[in-house]
Amino acid sequence: MKNLFITLILVLCFSSCKKEVKTVLETTNPADSIKAEDTMAEKPLDSAAQMKAWMDYATPGSPHKMMADETGTWNCDMTFWEEEGGKPEKASSTANIKMILGGRYQEANYKGTMMGQPFEGKSTLAYNNASKEYTTTFIDNMGTGMMVATGKYDEKTKSMELKGDMVNPINGKKTPYREVYTIVDARTRKMEMYDTKNDKEYKSMEIIMKKK
Repeated sequence: MKNLFITLILVLCFSSCKKEVKTVLETTNPADSIKAEDTMAEKPLDSAAQMKAWMDYATPGSPHKMMADETGTWNCDMTFWEEEGGKPEKASSTANIKMILGGRYQEANYKGTMMGQPFEGKSTLAYNNASKEYTTTFIDNMGTGMMVATGKYDEKTKSMELKGDMVNPINGKKTPYREVYTIVDARTRKMEMYDTKNDKEYKSMEIIMKKK
């Protein structure tokens, strides 16, 4: 697998280098060459530098280690609110968390009961080494859409704030939502979701996760 990965990197670098050479060969007018050099935003990286950039991009680091620390089974105590100040609704589920694709991504599979119906959900979490941000996705059997949010981790608060858009099934319009994921302690996590209704943000969900 490692050899295949290195081969892929070499192919990408070789392809990029060919494009650079082709661009130079196609520039036949000296005046055009001078003009191109004047407007060039940055100097292209050589093949070795490109390979290192790709390797750095693909190698799991400390953020991925933090995600891997959550591997295991978690009991989830879930609370929902339809509107600000509304009556809370309770539900419960179990999350099985594991790392996939060589420790590069986290996958969580949820099973439980919600509104008297069987509930299943799946989330993924990624840390992009290039953009220095996290991306989370979520799908479940309660709809046909995918929630996607991005954000960053704050070491001081031990929390991750992610922002995204979701489609309101009632009117088909996109509305913003915000998610705050907090590392309470080694065996406790708290996830809070904030939806927007009538142009006002309110807390719509809280999940307290306890590791078995």
